[in-house]
Amino acid sequence: MIAIYTITSSLHDETAVSALSDAFLKEIFPQGNFLMRGNDFSDFGSHSLDLIYVRTGGAEGIFKSLLPEMLARGTERYYLLTSGKSNSLAASLEILSYLRQQGLKGEVLHGGAAYLQERVAVLSQLSEARRKFKDMRIGVIGQPSDWLIASHADPMAVMDRLGVRLVEVPMEELLTEYEKAFGESAPDEVPMESKVREAYPGAVRIYRALRVLVERNRLDAFTLRCFDLLTTVGNTGCLALATFNSEGVPASCEGDVPALLSMMIAHALTACTGFQANPARIDVESGKMLFAHCTIPFAMVKDWQYDTHFESGIGVGIHGVFPEGPVTVFKVSGDLKRHFVAEGELIANQYEDHLCRTQVVLQLSPADARYFLTDPIGNHHIILPGRCKALLEEFLG
Repeated sequence: MIAIYTITSSLHDETAVSALSDAFLKEIFPQGNFLMRGNDFSDFGSHSLDLIYVRTGGAEGIFKSLLPEMLARGTERYYLLTSGKSNSLAASLEILSYLRQQGLKGEVLHGGAAYLQERVAVLSQLSEARRKFKDMRIGVIGQPSDWLIASHADPMAVMDRLGVRLVEVPMEELLTEYEKAFGESAPDEVPMESKVREAYPGAVRIYRALRVLVERNRLDAFTLRCFDLLTTVGNTGCLALATFNSEGVPASCEGDVPALLSMMIAHALTACTGFQANPARIDVESGKMLFAHCTIPFAMVKDWQYDTHFESGIGVGIHGVFPEGPVTVFKVSGDLKRHFVAEGELIANQYEDHLCRTQVVLQLSPADARYFLTDPIGNHHIILPGRCKALLEEFLG
């Protein structure tokens, strides 16, 4: 719910101001889909989006007196709605300047009705995404794979920036639950006497064991040191991760926490966790890139078939066919101080035996492709359908 709070100078006639305010708000919210709180700021910060409607000039001192109370509730951003009448814009600019001087973030919402409707909708989406992260718990099942030497996360930075807690879960706990879990037969489309049919029941057991850990540890997302499963249970986590991501539980491979954080941010904003993949080939001159991985959320592909895991030749991998069209490539660093986001086009799906099973060809700009060879944030990146750059950039700004 969007809540609107008001500040008004006593120098202005309330009757006249109220008439102007009612007409202004009706233009922006023709359905009346907001909660009017007036000058009662006692529950400020408790809604999906709180707007401060600066109704008149001369209200700057009122805002300043209210600020300590709002800060005490942990408010980080202040959105000042103004009609442009009764010197409300001038007052809003003065207030925003004061906020900046205090090292705080804010924005003046001013313009035509169509612009304000669109901007309020975006801000509501961003605010709701930020609220989702508060008190979330991320499971790190096992440690990051040994080769991910640049893909660790800073727990304090993650907590400070997102409000998310990292929870370490020993791999032994997963193996214990695996022994208790039961599998199921492969679907009819999996060929008889194939490696995949043989491995399918064990892959389901991995999923069910992970489900127990997610529920027991109250995990909102997790990353798995999946390659350890090759030697301990002779199977892979690809099927399990594809399933969890399709169910709306972000789950990344190889213990990669920065990749998981990227997937969580994507999911909070777009309801899609994205495809965790690594570049396999880059043509810097054209910007054409090949990405691949052995798992992808079933909900993201228009078709798929089961295959073995590439590196090991065992287990159950996913060969998915991704819809062609606009995509966004995204990644945050483990301390959340850096991020990369670029829009492009998915121009082809392909299949080669000597690569991870889901393989997509993207067309990026040459400058964006060059980033991977000069200043990458690890090897895994997240591919999202659609054009999400502006939304991701603003969330991280």
